[in-house]
Amino acid sequence: MIVNDSVADIATPTGPMRTYFYSPNEPGRVPTPRPGLVLYSEIFQQTPPVRRLALQFASLGYLVAVPEVYHAHEPPGCVLGYDDAGKNRGNALKQIIPMSDFDADARATVDALTGHRGCTGSVGAVGICLGGHLAFRAALLPDVKATACFYPTDIHSGTLGNGGSDSLARAKDIKGELLMVFGRQDPHVPGAGRRTIYDALDAAGVWFTWHEFNAAHAFLRDEGDRYDPGTARLSLGLAADLFRRAL
Repeated sequence: MIVNDSVADIATPTGPMRTYFYSPNEPGRVPTPRPGLVLYSEIFQQTPPVRRLALQFASLGYLVAVPEVYHAHEPPGCVLGYDDAGKNRGNALKQIIPMSDFDADARATVDALTGHRGCTGSVGAVGICLGGHLAFRAALLPDVKATACFYPTDIHSGTLGNGGSDSLARAKDIKGELLMVFGRQDPHVPGAGRRTIYDALDAAGVWFTWHEFNAAHAFLRDEGDRYDPGTARLSLGLAADLFRRAL
């Protein structure tokens, strides 16, 4: 499988959103439409580890779209560093963007996928950290059939965005299948927070699976001292199984 990449600026209510597309191509075969995946990044936008994650999903046979979640506040192509300055900027930005803007961006990205000539119209979502929460929000859209959330932050506390979020209160709106994956040693989503999320999903009747590993926050990021290759491989396998079944 060869993966081709391209860039598009998607129209949103808050301006154009730079979005990176990764499409699978099998040499010698006539190109065929593929299911689509929205891949939401950490607070740092499309870093090299996020791009490599997108390539992995595309190589499994999905048309992957990676939107820049801070497009209204940073120039196209902005990548924040894995350092204190990048972390502080990313955490500040995620608090000033209204949840309605995040939701409008999700709608625009899903529409861009379903309208893409390389997409079958079947769409899922996947995200890590901040992106795990944004993937959860995308799951509220009726046309998102499957969603994988890796250590999603601020769901249990309702603190994402300017004015906070009502993600757990809206869990009943999730009609597709949901995969939730956490690290037990993640201080951003402690045990009590994980139980809050689980109980809310259970009470809402969401069709979901739940996995907790002995791992730190950002265990999927394939650089840095928190990377856990074994747990990452297992977790991505769970997501691959979900999308193969549901999409």
